[in-house]
Amino acid sequence: MAFIHLIKKENYAIIQMDREKANPINQSFVSELRDVLKECLSDDQIKGAIINGKENFFSAGLDLPELYNYNEQEFSVFWKDFMGLVSDLVSFNKPLVASITGHAPAGGCIIAICCDYRVMAEGNYKIGLNEIPVGIIVPRGIFDIYSFWIGQRRAFNYLMEGKLYSPQHAMEIGLVDEVVSPVDVLATSENKLKKYLQFEQTGWRMTKRQLKHNQLVAMSSISTAEMDMFLQQWWSEPVRAIIGNFVQQLKKK
Repeated sequence: MAFIHLIKKENYAIIQMDREKANPINQSFVSELRDVLKECLSDDQIKGAIINGKENFFSAGLDLPELYNYNEQEFSVFWKDFMGLVSDLVSFNKPLVASITGHAPAGGCIIAICCDYRVMAEGNYKIGLNEIPVGIIVPRGIFDIYSFWIGQRRAFNYLMEGKLYSPQHAMEIGLVDEVVSPVDVLATSENKLKKYLQFEQTGWRMTKRQLKHNQLVAMSSISTAEMDMFLQQWWSEPVRAIIGNFVQQLKKK
């Protein structure tokens, strides 16, 4: 695997995201992460997993500079695969903890909220769903996952403003569960996972699945028309202009 590394411990695994400086999400990243999740599920020695970021970044979200240059077929495949990844994460029936080592906007936040517990680094970092300022539609299923943690009214208001928040505020509203020193994020995540693994696992997993039932239904019920609506929006002139400008600004840095 080029971008996702599976580090096996005694009875759990660390899924290490490792693409460039900020773990931007492209087609290869999504495919590798889906493959690693399947490996974790099929390996009986792996009882649970942690998704870990890099220094200062959990994931910066979708790799807009690369995705901007995908043709229609390539982007359609990517988007359907990305939504498949979200479904894989939500339906992952073993304990899954997010080790949020830094910034986690947009797609990075989506990966985190699919996990059962989130530990975030303290500092000048941001997390949240900020798709609206870019003109990207947030699918209904992702809104349901988001609102599960922070409540529907707050999720609606924050989402419609494209709001990002600090680790401390994220903990106050329930988006993350703990905020610790950056050097302690992974160790704290491991300690939490080990606590989950002390329980009888069949009952734990079945309970998790029941509690996430509505999220699973929301993800599985996204229609072809909804998917097409997102793709049409991506190729609309306003969105292409916004993302094109964003890409140009990045090139100047």
